[in-house]
Amino acid sequence: MPRANANGIEIEYETYGDREGRPLVLLRGLSTQLIHWDPDLCRGLADRGHYLVIFDNRDVGKTTWFDEAGIPDLGALIAGEVTPAYGLDDMADDAVGLMDALGLEMAHLAGISMGGMIVQAAAGRHPSRIRSLTSVMSSTGGPELPPPSPEAMAALISPAPEERGAYIEHTVRTQRVIGSPGFPFDVERETEVAGRAFDRAFHPAGAARQLAAVQAHGDRRPALAKIDVPALVIHGSGDPLIPVAHGRDTAAAIPGAELCIIEGMGHDIPRGAHGQLIDTISALTAGSESR
Repeated sequence: MPRANANGIEIEYETYGDREGRPLVLLRGLSTQLIHWDPDLCRGLADRGHYLVIFDNRDVGKTTWFDEAGIPDLGALIAGEVTPAYGLDDMADDAVGLMDALGLEMAHLAGISMGGMIVQAAAGRHPSRIRSLTSVMSSTGGPELPPPSPEAMAALISPAPEERGAYIEHTVRTQRVIGSPGFPFDVERETEVAGRAFDRAFHPAGAARQLAAVQAHGDRRPALAKIDVPALVIHGSGDPLIPVAHGRDTAAAIPGAELCIIEGMGHDIPRGAHGQLIDTISALTAGSESR
C-alpha cells in the first residue's frame, strides 16, 4: 500500500474509485486498522461517485508509532497530572495533512467512534478544508452522557493477549459483546479479520495512547456549535459501548445536523447496514457539492 509524509509522520493509506470523484476520507476508531474497513462498503461508496481514501491512524497499523512515549497512566491523565503523547487535534491534523499529500484542497470527512471525534475536531480546526462531516457511533465528549454497559467497558479495557490464537479469540469475543444485536454475527469474517490485523501490526501500546488522546480531549460541544458545514450523525440503537444518547447529543450540538438512527446496530458496522450507510453518506456528500 502507498505511504505519504504528512504532519511530520508517515501514513499508510489506500484509495478506491475515480480520482475525479467526490473526495471522501474515512477515519477508523480506537486501535483498528484500515483493513478493518469492509471492502464491500468501500466499493459501494466508490460506486456512488466518491474518490475514497482510507488510512491507518497514527500509532496503529503501518502508520508511524509513538513507542518512545511509553504507556500512558490513564489515572494520572484523568487527574490532570500528565498530558498524552498526542491529542485528537494532532490526529485531525494528520487527516488534513494526508489531504495535502494527495492534493485534495477540500474533502468530505466521515469517521466511526474515535474517528468521528477526530472528524469533529478537524471540522473545528480546518473549516475551509471540510466540505461535509459524518460522525458515526461517536460522541461529543459531554461528561454527563451515559457510560458504556459494564460488559462493554470490561471488553474495552481487557488486555489483548500476545499469542495469536488467544488474540483472535479475545477479539471475536469482544466483537460479540459490542456488536449489533439486530444483525447476524459473522464469526467467520471476524475471525479472519482479527488474524490479518494481528499479522499486519499487533500494537496494543498504540491503542493505549489513542485512548489517552480521547480521554484528554474533553467536551467538544462548544466547538461543534460553531461548525458551518453539512453534517450527518449516524448511530446504532443498540450500541452498548457508546450509547445512542451520545449520537443524539452530537446531532443536537452541530447546527443543522441530520440524525440517522439505525435500529439494531451496535458498535460496529454490520454488512446488513451497509446500504443505509452508503445511501445516507452519499446523499449528504452529493447535496454538499452544490452548497
